[in-house]
Amino acid sequence: MSAILRLLPCLLLVWQVTASAADVVRFPRPEFEGDHRYDYALQVLELGLSKSGVAYRIEQAAVAMNQERQVEEIEAGRTLDVGPIPSSAEREARLLPIYIPLNKGTLGWRLGLIRKGDAARFAGLDTLDELKHVRLGQGQEWPDTQILRANGIPVITAPRYEGLFKMLTGKRFDYFPRSLMEIWDEQALNSGTLEVENHVALHYFYDAYFMVNRKNTKLAQDLRNGLEKAIADGSFDKLFMQYYGERLRKAHVETRSVIELKNPLLTPGTPSNRPELWYDPRRQR
Repeated sequence: MSAILRLLPCLLLVWQVTASAADVVRFPRPEFEGDHRYDYALQVLELGLSKSGVAYRIEQAAVAMNQERQVEEIEAGRTLDVGPIPSSAEREARLLPIYIPLNKGTLGWRLGLIRKGDAARFAGLDTLDELKHVRLGQGQEWPDTQILRANGIPVITAPRYEGLFKMLTGKRFDYFPRSLMEIWDEQALNSGTLEVENHVALHYFYDAYFMVNRKNTKLAQDLRNGLEKAIADGSFDKLFMQYYGERLRKAHVETRSVIELKNPLLTPGTPSNRPELWYDPRRQR
């Protein structure tokens, strides 16, 4: 026992040196209390870095910020090192993307948040031409806004995410497209006024990637290596289904009328030749 006690200071010193030697990776914090959009991405980041073979320690940023501010901070190398950034050609040019779709493409599968009692208005919505007569809402800087408008759909925007729910309730627009993995938490937070529309789904080939500063090639390579290991050993898909499996089943996409949209924001780096990276509920994967 005395030998173990004599070793304790040495073991503590080793732990302290190891802990201090870990590189800090700064990650976005939620925009407001109850915002769960980054929970899963944070777990994916932890998984990828844990399999990278390099010691990293994740810290959340001190200040909440929207998507465009995250891009600016990563690009400038200031308060963020990595973020789960929805893709666009402009963002991929400004930052260094790791081309592994974090949500397996479910960011491009959209259901609608609507006001309670409005479901009958959408029961016959089946085509893109019909969708063009619906008032949709989206974030001002979101790439989704560009995608919807490129398909001829009028979009009403707001600069702040949380403001969009108030605008929907206040009848500024009538349909708020949200991803399969986001919509259930958001409806729960607004259960008194909003419901999930149950007839239609929108789909465009799209997702978010981890993106880092273009000079931070080491972090990019380490994270890419770790994520590829997680994909190969099945832990990436396991985490995805543990986190989103029930939400995907609740969506019942197989019974919905799916409106396919074109995505003009896709870049040559999009890993469309790797079907294992993309979830398609029509394949029941």
